[in-house]
Amino acid sequence: VGHAVQAQVTHDRRAGIRRAHSATHLLHHALHTVLGEHAVQRGSKVEDDILRFDFSHGAAVTSDELLQIEDIINDRVAEGAAVDIDFMSIQEAKADGAMALFGEKYPDRVRVVSMGDYSKELCGGTHLDNTGQVGLCRIISEENVAAGVRRIVAGTGKKAIQRIRETEAILKEVAVALKAGQPAELPRKIQQLQEELRDAKKELAKQTSES
Repeated sequence: VGHAVQAQVTHDRRAGIRRAHSATHLLHHALHTVLGEHAVQRGSKVEDDILRFDFSHGAAVTSDELLQIEDIINDRVAEGAAVDIDFMSIQEAKADGAMALFGEKYPDRVRVVSMGDYSKELCGGTHLDNTGQVGLCRIISEENVAAGVRRIVAGTGKKAIQRIRETEAILKEVAVALKAGQPAELPRKIQQLQEELRDAKKELAKQTSES
């Protein structure tokens, strides 16, 4: 008590949080585009280049839908649209089409975060100056967390690049172990090994029955 202290932001960590948070808004937009307007936020967590987003949806999101969602996010990132912050009354924000969380209580004056002409949400968190600063967004997983609620986890910026590199390294290790040459040859090599194993089992069963 009585001591003077100085708080200082850890800038690298803050930058990762900003990337993940702005990407969360882009994900929300992409979910509406691919799945429909019912896919609204039910929970969210943003960390250093990692985001977790819960949303309303009654079925598992298919692989094709996830690819579409990821493509839309990264298309918006490539566009580099400005991220604008405005303050207005809650009535003005709703009239302007800003999305609000169902059941959330808001003050009379709210903060509205807009990205291009496709995303406008009530939000009090830290954000980027433009969508291009997200760098890259890769979806990591999609799962069910409650009745009618799905969860997507994704990486942005450095974490997204790190995940790509880790996946490529694993594929190279598997290719070496299977003597496949290049990772692109893995499907053919695996099919070949499966056929050899099936033939070996047949031969073993034949030898066993004859003995």
